[in-house]
Amino acid sequence: MNEIDVYCMPGMAASPKIFEFINLPKRFKIHLLSWIPPLADEMLSSYAKRMCERVTSINPVLIGVSFGGVLVQEMAKHIKVQKVIIISSVKNKEELPLPMKMARSTNAHKLLPTQWIHNLDSLVLFAFGKGIKKRLELYQKYLSERNPEYLNWSINALVNWNQVECDKSVVHIHGEKDTVFPIKYLSDPFIQIKGGHAAIMTQAQWFNSELPDIILKN
Repeated sequence: MNEIDVYCMPGMAASPKIFEFINLPKRFKIHLLSWIPPLADEMLSSYAKRMCERVTSINPVLIGVSFGGVLVQEMAKHIKVQKVIIISSVKNKEELPLPMKMARSTNAHKLLPTQWIHNLDSLVLFAFGKGIKKRLELYQKYLSERNPEYLNWSINALVNWNQVECDKSVVHIHGEKDTVFPIKYLSDPFIQIKGGHAAIMTQAQWFNSELPDIILKN
């Protein structure tokens, strides 16, 4: 039985530790990716191409959470992959919530990072959604990227993501109570599960049970 390489990309500002509850059978070899510093005014496509240099396996599975889900879709445009799975994310710019669409034209999002760096509560709410705030002290360890240049770049890249058509083979898994990317903005197909934006952690048992079959399904 051939080993399957699975590369996991965390969400905006998050560390690979968000995958610590994911335990797959030995056949699946998990590789954890981390955010790298963006170059000045770097396009998302260019950033994705650089991130692909960290993928050393042939025909891997890419899993991305939140903004990481956007990134792995861009990475799949540069390398051959077996499958792309996005969690608590979006498949195209039309699935972005209305405030983010409005920010695209007003540039209001450029005011956010400075506030977030000094307000961990706000950053946690964006990274993991409502319902997490009461457990703030437990989730601080999952926020590893608070560099202002990185936050500015990542928010701008997300808000201005221009993908219209998505790859039909992308598997989209989404929590029914997601407050960062509300389910009402999504288009089919996607797999609806319990939980909110932090489903990768709060619903780890579901992922451990279902991901193997999802990865292997043609």
